[in-house]
Amino acid sequence: METRKVEALVLGAGPGGYVCGIRLGQLGVDAVVVDRGQWGGVCLNVGCIPSKALITAGRRFEELAHLGKMGIRLDGAAAVDMPALQAWKQSVVDRLTGGVRTLLKANKVAMVEGEARFLDPHTVEVATADGPVRIEARHVVLATGSRPVAIPGFEVDQQRVLDSTGALALDEVPGRLVVIGGGYIGLELGQAYRKLGSEVTVVEMADDVLPGFDPEVVKLVRRRLKRTRVKVHVRSRALGWEERDGAAVVRVETPKGEVEIPADRILVTVGRRPNSEGLADLGVEIDPRGHVVVDRQQRTRVDGVYAIGDVATGPMLAHKASHEGEVAAEVIAGHPAENDARVVPAVVFTDPEIAVAGLMEHEAREQGREVLVGRFPWAANGRALTTMETDGFVKVVADAADQRVLGVTIVGPHASDLVSEAALALEMHAEVLDIGLTIHPHPTLGEAVMEAAKAALKQAIHIVNK
Repeated sequence: METRKVEALVLGAGPGGYVCGIRLGQLGVDAVVVDRGQWGGVCLNVGCIPSKALITAGRRFEELAHLGKMGIRLDGAAAVDMPALQAWKQSVVDRLTGGVRTLLKANKVAMVEGEARFLDPHTVEVATADGPVRIEARHVVLATGSRPVAIPGFEVDQQRVLDSTGALALDEVPGRLVVIGGGYIGLELGQAYRKLGSEVTVVEMADDVLPGFDPEVVKLVRRRLKRTRVKVHVRSRALGWEERDGAAVVRVETPKGEVEIPADRILVTVGRRPNSEGLADLGVEIDPRGHVVVDRQQRTRVDGVYAIGDVATGPMLAHKASHEGEVAAEVIAGHPAENDARVVPAVVFTDPEIAVAGLMEHEAREQGREVLVGRFPWAANGRALTTMETDGFVKVVADAADQRVLGVTIVGPHASDLVSEAALALEMHAEVLDIGLTIHPHPTLGEAVMEAAKAALKQAIHIVNK
């Protein structure tokens, strides 16, 4: 059996693992990254990137129906060619995953493809296509990611019952789609398929969709769902399904009694769980939610073993994983690094888009804080008007005592692109006027962030301050 001895071994090549590998290479650490074959992980292959491709296609298709308002006329009816859409989506995925391999190679990081199993905390055996390979490492980084949560009665077969991976690979637009789970993944994909032509029904157990988000934001999204004829059942539970007359029939317990919903496809999106099975045998601590417990340097309680990304404590977000991967690499290389991020922004690619950095208004108030709140609507922003995207607002929440920014919530056009300014403000402990007195170019969507910051002090120019 081939045996390799390296300074650092990274298990998993997702947004945490491959970034960790690249940074290790940059720092001159002899490193190897092991993965089953999905270089770039769930995010690049069957998650973040392909879902955004599908969402973008849906939005572009929907926009065609509104071009007449701008005086643009199209001859003939537009149509969706799903095989062509899938081919384009895959070309994006292939370009990015190929880039991961190229970057690892360019930074002199070895890549081993296969299934790994631990022999001890610092030794793995990888079953590769060319036979088993043993790897011994002084430092081991766990970057094993997460997987969708399954629910009884809805076992995923990627035919009738899909998880997010199956939903992103369909070669036709389902006529009727039932989405179980009204969180961000369910709404993102549900709205995308609605725009492409599906009849969509969402089933959510909580009191409303997007549990935990600012109630004002949820109200706005619910209004858009209603406007686009997406049916929503809240405080409802999917009981099971059966095949009947060539279709699936989903039984749902609602506040008004049990109903049956016919569907061509059923999409299950009720969350994700960390891939941490068996890791406790190494001696690492696993929390009640299945995450590996780490400190500010991504260290576990086992000397020389680190954890990053979805398998580690904290939110399951790709950018959080990447940041943790860089921290772990620098610690391994002997640098005085630690994860001291003050904020991890979150983005939801629903329609309208949602982005949050720091505390939302209701969270700040629940903590008993005295706050200043500035709110600026897109309907008062010139650039938003020219794009015909005026639903939503920017909300800035600040501490009333020192006027420092506590959080920013953006719902509306390009929220995902605008939230980085908010994250920087929070990292720099900025006051609202640090944003408000910064000259923002006109006419841009970014002006709304400036105006919302000023509105917190009743100094906004383009709305009446209340």
